[in-house]
Amino acid sequence: MATLKEPGADSVRLEPAPRWVAPLFAVLGAATLPWTVYLAMTLPAHAHTRHYRLAWVGFDAMLVVVLLATAFLAARGNRLVGLLATVTATMLVVDAWFDVTTSGHADQPAAILSAIFIELPLAAVCGWIALHVDQVIERRMRRLARRAARGDHPGHEPGRAGHDLTPGSDRAAAGGAGGR
Repeated sequence: MATLKEPGADSVRLEPAPRWVAPLFAVLGAATLPWTVYLAMTLPAHAHTRHYRLAWVGFDAMLVVVLLATAFLAARGNRLVGLLATVTATMLVVDAWFDVTTSGHADQPAAILSAIFIELPLAAVCGWIALHVDQVIERRMRRLARRAARGDHPGHEPGRAGHDLTPGSDRAAAGGAGGR
């Protein structure tokens, strides 16, 4: 929950998270370090897994879902696109990491090229979207407004009476019901 802090008479600072969040995540990050060292020292160099194919296909299916959801929210001008773009960027970076680190010797060049030219650049675009979501939404809204002003939108059939749904029309004012 956001709270307002007034450090000075003319400035207002918005706190985006409760005070306990930062210390908690700092402790969790610090506690993960010894665990990571433990894993580095004890995990086998090679492992055979029963569900390797299922793990990769399932991960890629989830990646498809978040890519499509990000596209859908961006097309709709929904502010949640920033959140989904963050998820998508994270999954793309994880995908690149595991593609490169788990690929066999023969497949490693393709995995590296895919990471450099596809996954990581797309992750960077998603990161940009997440950081600039207000600009993305504003641009989308301007484009929709221009289309509406031209009459270039679904529900508008030029020359056909009673089907004008442009803002300010009688049909649009009546909720598209034609005054019924």
